Amino acid sequence: MTVLFLFLLLFLLMFIGVPIAASLGLAGSITIMLFSPDSVRSLAIKLFETSEHYTLLAIPFFLLSGAFMTTGGVARRLIDFANACVGHIRGGLAIGAVLACMLFAALSGSSPATVAAVGSIAIAGMVRSGYPQAFGAGIVCNAGTLGILIPPSIVMVVYAAATEQSVGKLFMAGVIPGLMLGLVLMIAIYIVARIKKLPALPRASLREWLRAAREAFWGLLLMVIILGGIYTGMFTPTEAAAVAAVYAGFVALFVYKDLTIRECPKVLLESGKLTIMLMFIIANAMLFAHVLTTEQIPQQITAWVVELGLQPWQFLLVVNIVLLIAGAFMEPSAIILILAPILFPIAMQLGIDPIHLGIIMVVNMEIGLITPPVGLNLFVTSAVTGMPLTAVIRAAMPWLMLLISFLVIITYVPAVSLALPNLLGM
Repeated sequence: MTVLFLFLLLFLLMFIGVPIAASLGLAGSITIMLFSPDSVRSLAIKLFETSEHYTLLAIPFFLLSGAFMTTGGVARRLIDFANACVGHIRGGLAIGAVLACMLFAALSGSSPATVAAVGSIAIAGMVRSGYPQAFGAGIVCNAGTLGILIPPSIVMVVYAAATEQSVGKLFMAGVIPGLMLGLVLMIAIYIVARIKKLPALPRASLREWLRAAREAFWGLLLMVIILGGIYTGMFTPTEAAAVAAVYAGFVALFVYKDLTIRECPKVLLESGKLTIMLMFIIANAMLFAHVLTTEQIPQQITAWVVELGLQPWQFLLVVNIVLLIAGAFMEPSAIILILAPILFPIAMQLGIDPIHLGIIMVVNMEIGLITPPVGLNLFVTSAVTGMPLTAVIRAAMPWLMLLISFLVIITYVPAVSLALPNLLGM
């Protein structure tokens, strides 16, 4: 009865247009007030407790680091470096945009930030060189999803907090899938470029390549600091996020000098707005998840699934279908926090590795970011290019098929995700 009321109220609130975060919080709060012995005063404590997770502290720091990197001209230098590497190949500007997305993803941890930073420069460059705007928009919209797969990843941090898994292990598990998806997109672009006879840049000379590498060096070094620091044990992922934010600010202000001291408050304010929005969603989603846990929902569903006799491959198929549907309507962090506590115990019971499950969920969230009606990357791409949302959706759909094929591989070949963590004995 309690569970039915909880979900009916959630869907009713969302149906009448209440924002997702508020819907989750209201559904959880009203259910506690009507059906739980807890007092109303405990709601404030619950909201505070659900947010009081050390792992989640990484989120504002990674967002701040991404804000400094976006404002500080790092994206432009990464694009120049990527073009110097692969621009001479047929369709090289588009391939370079994917490479730039991969590099920026390793700095920001956010898909929308990757699309905004890379797309605002790369798509305009492609159009100037004779590429169709829709082609460039579709590529960057999809390649931007690598922001949550290639570590560091904010969505992985949220999954780790929800399931009490190692953030470092999740980050390492995302490396091979992230590189693999980037490579798949590049190969597909090359094939299309050959068919459509898209232009190529002149091959960069050694001097031009070295100059581009020198300009991008400080941004590339951040990847070494974040991942190297985590895996050598110098600092935790949360501490790495703080180091990244300080380093990104220093580079933007004093090395590249694209940012002035006077502009810093604006960057801090924008980063603060994003943090508040995301943490508000997380706090309300965790309150909702707390009601589920209190009512023993995950345990009941686990017992039901076990009684059904589902095989692991069948369970993972159901998981993907549920996540793809949810991803079309909800923000990734909210989906992770609602569904991870339900799916996690079932996966454990069926012998599915929790890190593998985490990567499957992240790849599903990638697809959700480019799936209408609520795919955030679609809106960011539309804002960056000035294209109508419907045109962006049409441009992104052909590449979406690649991501769905990639999801099948990630789901049913666990070694892709687990090879690196197992190799390093994590």
